Amino acid sequence: MRRRRLRLRLLRRRLTISAPRMAVRNAMPWPLRCAGAALVLGFCAAIGLWAFEVGKGIAGVDRDARLHLQQLQAEVAQLRAERDNAQASSNTSGSLLTVEKAAQAGMGSRIRALEAENRSLRDDLAFFEHLVPAANGSGIAIRGLKAEVLDGRKLKWQVLVIQPAKNPPEFRGKLELSVTGTLNGRPWATDLAGGAQPLQFRQYRRAEGAIDLPAEAVVKNVTAKVVEGAATRAMHSVRL
Repeated sequence: MRRRRLRLRLLRRRLTISAPRMAVRNAMPWPLRCAGAALVLGFCAAIGLWAFEVGKGIAGVDRDARLHLQQLQAEVAQLRAERDNAQASSNTSGSLLTVEKAAQAGMGSRIRALEAENRSLRDDLAFFEHLVPAANGSGIAIRGLKAEVLDGRKLKWQVLVIQPAKNPPEFRGKLELSVTGTLNGRPWATDLAGGAQPLQFRQYRRAEGAIDLPAEAVVKNVTAKVVEGAATRAMHSVRL
């Protein structure tokens, strides 16, 4: 009896509102559901992009952008060509400037060489000019005694000794040089540092040298003397 009552109660629950709820579940796994959602979203995005491109074509925006891009590309190409031409011109100018500097340096060296040669020719001309007036003389003669004070500390001198006779015998003697003046307001004199210079020549002989001067020395007179043995054969003086 009790069992019948329990069965009736269970049957009544199942058939009435108080029966337990039932849930219907989808048998599709979640990776497939995610893939399906991604496909739907991609399809929607493709449709949106297509609609955007169609709209640009209808409005003419895309055509104007392409034309503007073509113009910009043409301007960039023109600017690059101008830059290349300017770079080439700059390189050419630099090469020409280098060549010009090298030519100027060579010309400067040539000018200095010509100036030195010109000075040498002037000295030689002065030398031979001093030979001409004494062509009819005889014995030993001093020609062209020159003296110059450089920077107040050095005396540069030059002298020419000749035998104007035709086919003269060889001369053997000495050249003495003396310098006179003042030092600190007092009389002062000096000679060649190494003493008299030996002379040995037949037609002419040119001698030159320099004498160091004291700081306060004032040169007034320079005398050259040619000595043979104990006899003075020629003497010449210049005043400064």
